[in-house]
Amino acid sequence: MLSRRHFLGALAAPVAAVATAPLCAPGSAAAALAARPRGPLAAPDPAANLATDEDFWFDVAQAFTVDRSLVNLNNGGVSPAPAVVQEAMGRHLAFSNQAPAYTMWRVLEPQREAVRERLARVFGCDPEELAVTRNASEGLQTCQFGFDLARGDEVLTTNQDYPRMINTFKQRERREGIVLRQFSIPVPAEDDDEIVALFEQHITPRTKLILVSHMINLTGQILPVAKVVAMARTHGIPVIVDGAHALAHFDFKLSDLDCDYYATSLHKWLFAPHGTGLLYIHKSLVPNVWPLMAAPEKRRHDIRKFEEIGTHPVAQILASAEALTFHQALGGKRKEQRLIHLRNYWCERLLKHDRVHLNTSLKPGFACGIANARVDGLDTGKLNAWLWNERRILTVGIKHDEVDGLRVSPSAYTTHEELDRFCDAVEHAMKHGLPE
Repeated sequence: MLSRRHFLGALAAPVAAVATAPLCAPGSAAAALAARPRGPLAAPDPAANLATDEDFWFDVAQAFTVDRSLVNLNNGGVSPAPAVVQEAMGRHLAFSNQAPAYTMWRVLEPQREAVRERLARVFGCDPEELAVTRNASEGLQTCQFGFDLARGDEVLTTNQDYPRMINTFKQRERREGIVLRQFSIPVPAEDDDEIVALFEQHITPRTKLILVSHMINLTGQILPVAKVVAMARTHGIPVIVDGAHALAHFDFKLSDLDCDYYATSLHKWLFAPHGTGLLYIHKSLVPNVWPLMAAPEKRRHDIRKFEEIGTHPVAQILASAEALTFHQALGGKRKEQRLIHLRNYWCERLLKHDRVHLNTSLKPGFACGIANARVDGLDTGKLNAWLWNERRILTVGIKHDEVDGLRVSPSAYTTHEELDRFCDAVEHAMKHGLPE
């Protein structure tokens, strides 16, 4: 029987097809692990917390082809895909190019239906409610542009939502005369009822649409979207949920949220190929939303009308099935626990310094793997640039009216040593300052 390490090691096997040298070359760490005596495969315990089992996560890390000469702590922007996902994408792309009008359109394109069904099964919705998109922005803009709004109608969101989504509403302001209303929320926010009350307080008789982030990209703050949706329903207002950073980051199903509109990227925390996402719209509401690109009238009730984007590669979509299998092998709850552990690892060390302040709550349920930290006396932009230019550590410098600090987002392949390098660098900057 295979041990859990052997099982996870199998996920990394295709790396030889996409890397310059096999991971299990003689003398490598992976080869040493593979040579260990293996015990019987125990029945998986879904409640087991493997967050601190470094042997387990070492094997997970071997499934990725990341560059270890740098420290990538911006996985919230876009994530590397495991080797098995890269290999699948390459295989599908090569097949497509044999005769695209046949191999891509007639053979591979129909297979996206199996991917749709699997995504719906894992994340808790009907396949007829799920469109496969290119990213969260495409799904969100489908909804933001897809509602009929009249001059003077208001849309409501916070000051901390993603800039592209804010600009989408601002374009509708300029073009159609709608009104964008925004308001502030606490940083960090640790009271769900306060967040819901703030949304409700800013509703007016002209409010026609609400946008709420499931996880705020600036800080990793998790908002109580189910409660916001429930409140808005009492006012008859639809709510679009921006789930770009949430799905496959922490463990939940779409059905848990009882929302009607949800969009996310799969190339962040699902580790799917770059340029993949999904859009969920409750089946009964699909006819009410216009697609971004025109679809025939016969598809008015069909979720696939949101996939009418012309000629497009299908390799990314089909390779997302491998990412989904990888996610299932890790386990959503185990991944969540590991990401929280990694966040706490660096936060707890840096918080020993009085000059370090978190813009993210460490209380359970209010954040997961992303956190944002400010260092008194150090300019965030300069610190971010110095970390990259001098230490090859990739973070995100956030300079926002309501948030100032470094956004740090480790991933499943991140090691303690890499986080130590980050902490060492920040402590060095605090002690010696930054070059002018």
